[in-house]
Amino acid sequence: MKTINMTKALKQANDLFLAGQYSEALRDYSLVLKDYPDSKEAYNGAILSDMAMSGESAGEALFDYYTILRSEDTETADTVISEILQTMDGTLDQLAGLFQETIKSRLDYEDGIMYTEFKELVENDSDFNRIFENIMFSTRVIITEKEDFVDFLDNLIDHGYQEMALSYLESALGVYPNDRQLRNLLRRLAKGKNIEN
Repeated sequence: MKTINMTKALKQANDLFLAGQYSEALRDYSLVLKDYPDSKEAYNGAILSDMAMSGESAGEALFDYYTILRSEDTETADTVISEILQTMDGTLDQLAGLFQETIKSRLDYEDGIMYTEFKELVENDSDFNRIFENIMFSTRVIITEKEDFVDFLDNLIDHGYQEMALSYLESALGVYPNDRQLRNLLRRLAKGKNIEN
């Protein structure tokens, strides 16, 4: 016989995690798993709580990411986070190397405009949306530096391209799950979504 209400228990566990009370969150996720062993949210929450308790900031970053994904599509969110957690058994350095190889191969095969050139165009014209839309339909913006990537995402969010920014962030957090700047951008997007809803 089930002894707890899964929805209430998961909400309480999630709230505890957000409050930084990771051991209490882990306890609540575990209680859910006892009655509902197939709950992916409880399983993922338990793993992320354990990571956060160990001092791994990746646990917090992934939880933020997971929360945003769940607000859009619960089933996909569960799958994506499960895959990321399995992948993290490898080293983050290997993932970063893979990301760098992907960027290099894209640069080899794609024509585009460097982000510094794009920024100059925006500064000269003062109309980010117009410049961005013109470039988006004719070429690609090539970003090779992390600071440029963060600046680009910041601009996308400021100018109303939240979905596109989220898509880029999803990819980046898969490689750099504990990056503070990316987590801050994700939180900013989450706050914007809460205001809209």
